Amino acid sequence: MSAKAIVIGAPRSGSGKTSVTIGLLRALKRRGIAVRGMKSGPDYIDPGFHAAATGQDGVNLDSWAMPPGLLAALAAGTTVDAEAVIIESAMGLFDGIPAGPGRSGSAADLARLFGLPVLLVLDVSGQSQTAAAIAKGFATYDPAVRIAGVVLNRLGSERHRRLAGEAIESLGIPVVGAVMRDPTLTLPERHLGLVQAEEHSDIDSHIERLADVMERSIDIDRVIELMGAFAPAGDDVSAALAPPGQRIALAQDAAFSFLYPHVARHWRKAGAEIVPFSPLADDPPDQSCDVCWLPGGYPELHSGRLATAEKFRLGMQTFAAQKPVHGECGGFMTLGEGLVDAEGTRHAMLGLLGHSTSFARRKMNLGYRQARLKSDCALGPAGAAVRGHEFHYAQVVEPGADEPLVEIADGQGNPLGASGGRRGNVSGTFFHAIARADS
Repeated sequence: MSAKAIVIGAPRSGSGKTSVTIGLLRALKRRGIAVRGMKSGPDYIDPGFHAAATGQDGVNLDSWAMPPGLLAALAAGTTVDAEAVIIESAMGLFDGIPAGPGRSGSAADLARLFGLPVLLVLDVSGQSQTAAAIAKGFATYDPAVRIAGVVLNRLGSERHRRLAGEAIESLGIPVVGAVMRDPTLTLPERHLGLVQAEEHSDIDSHIERLADVMERSIDIDRVIELMGAFAPAGDDVSAALAPPGQRIALAQDAAFSFLYPHVARHWRKAGAEIVPFSPLADDPPDQSCDVCWLPGGYPELHSGRLATAEKFRLGMQTFAAQKPVHGECGGFMTLGEGLVDAEGTRHAMLGLLGHSTSFARRKMNLGYRQARLKSDCALGPAGAAVRGHEFHYAQVVEPGADEPLVEIADGQGNPLGASGGRRGNVSGTFFHAIARADS
């Protein structure tokens, strides 16, 4: 199936990209178009909204963590049955880190790699004609990234729309949408970003409302015309994370949900079976599985329930005595001795590793990570290099005495020291793995 695609970009986070993207995805679906969403960079939450809007799994494309071959393979696999694709930028369109050509992690890298046009969402609250200067800067900053059109967001009046829109169109850049200011369109947020799609009690009604607004405010036919041909080709998945076992017990509920769609999809394609269980429902992992994986999420919001989940605790202890267990970020926190919540209350965790963490003493840790494994674990063999990222506010307050799992560096290769923990069959780390390093 031949697909068309466009990148939704903006000058910064908070400009309204996600609301515009979700509304457009549902509006296209309403027309009977087979549409898929993609997200640039390391983001767990927006792909869930894309999936809710389209009924199809989303995918992350990260030009820093993934080599071009894997990017092409993931894009090709996602567009097999798609007629239209919308790629939502993380942060600002050009925001990434200093890296080799096309490897910054920005959405602009994807626009260049796949030759796709960009639809620029401009939050024009507090400005009018100045929006044209911003649009011109985007249009001229990188000749290889083409700004095909603009959507004005958070307009205060028809006069506001006219002043900003006419100034931009005088530059030869079409304004294809004008969305009025409406606080009810904003999705709720928490410390790691948007609240997850599955946590909304009536997410479909909210998406329907976003689609209604975008159909009134944006020329959908014009957006379709602006889309470029999108026919990625490739099957090089050598950098994808290998399944850690044939049958994978995967913690999956409101406390543990941060597993990238592309990771789970590759595990299944490689022949692995994923067996979900819910720690919050006091479920133990299936003891017939080969490995147990505790992904990131929000255990700090549910630490009291986790502390009293005795079947989960005993099941994890039994499993870890015989088979590998790995935890990422929130999963790593849960594997430790204790977790101090935002109110300062300490809750006993699984005690399979010796550290304790605190969400009361908050400090943001954010950035790409390069990790080299110090020993065999669910992420791969000793010496293997993995690319990923950290994004958490919790801190280790009691380090424990476990062996460190990895040596990590930031996205530019600056050493950050040993990290994570390893004890027997149990391993964990604050960083989320995205792909194997390609060099």
